[in-house]
Amino acid sequence: MLEASEHRRPHIWQAASLERDPRGRAGGAEFGHIDLAHQRELKRQVLAESLQRMAGLESDVQVEALPGDDAANGLGWRTRIRLHVDDQGRLGPMASRSHTVIPVTDAPLATPEVQSITPFAERFVGLGTVDVLAPSGGEPRLVIGEQKPTVISEIVGGRRFQLDDTGFWQVHRSAAVALTRAVQEAIDESLFDPRAENLDLYGGVGLLAAAVADRFGADTRITSVESDERATDHASENLAEWLGASAESGRVDRWLRALESSASAADRERLRAATIVLDPPRSGAGTEVMALLGALAPAQLVYVACDPVALARDVALAAQSGYRLARIRAFDLFPHTHHVEAVAALVRD
Repeated sequence: MLEASEHRRPHIWQAASLERDPRGRAGGAEFGHIDLAHQRELKRQVLAESLQRMAGLESDVQVEALPGDDAANGLGWRTRIRLHVDDQGRLGPMASRSHTVIPVTDAPLATPEVQSITPFAERFVGLGTVDVLAPSGGEPRLVIGEQKPTVISEIVGGRRFQLDDTGFWQVHRSAAVALTRAVQEAIDESLFDPRAENLDLYGGVGLLAAAVADRFGADTRITSVESDERATDHASENLAEWLGASAESGRVDRWLRALESSASAADRERLRAATIVLDPPRSGAGTEVMALLGALAPAQLVYVACDPVALARDVALAAQSGYRLARIRAFDLFPHTHHVEAVAALVRD
């Protein structure tokens, strides 16, 4: 470094400080030396540039902060952390792009509840990982090694969701609420048909399917598709109050392929009227899934993305099937890291 940027700040986590050799630097807070507002500007630039380069779209999207993050300087938001165990039994994250465990004595991105029960001083020789989580519907807990899953609950807007403590859930304390509202607002009401073959792909335990059904009422028909069978079981319970809601297990690409090959004329009509929400993994939906969605030709797609490049690629793929990006929002669900979440609405021209 020859001249410090005006946006440079003392790192928020000593274990991840740039003064440390990268081989001994904790991963997971790679933006921790950057002013919080400028972090969001950098993420905005990445998202906008990805859309321009890969989809040929200009965007003035802004990255929105979640409640409380500015006041806390982006600290104390993680309701879940995973720590690895070194050969001496000490806990810590891995160094970036490495399998080297960096022992730590604090985790400033974690919520106070998570930090208070994290056993930094204890030794866990012979165990691979220790997960620490503080679900909104129960007490903080540890999941040590290959411990058998236990059912916990998370509360979103007064609604209770059950899931495994080893299962996937958004890590930011406010993320589930923010994404629920963003998906609800992204759906064009004039294009929504509650009796259509609406889908929630990569549906997890049903959070976004519930968001759709909550907005459009008890008669809403929606099917959640998820490859993890235990998550699907939980989704069935979480969606039980809606008679038209269901959950099915299956890899999304195979499930859509089977749907496309077996759909009757009536099925295809209901699919053309459908709203499809998808929340794929970081790698995105990809060529085959986007092509299958294009063939099914739903009225609108709501795409939740945690990687801007994968999102931009899939927006470009959707354009080949006649979809345009109608609106997009971005959220800083991961302060002090390079990650950014986006919710995009795609409609047919």
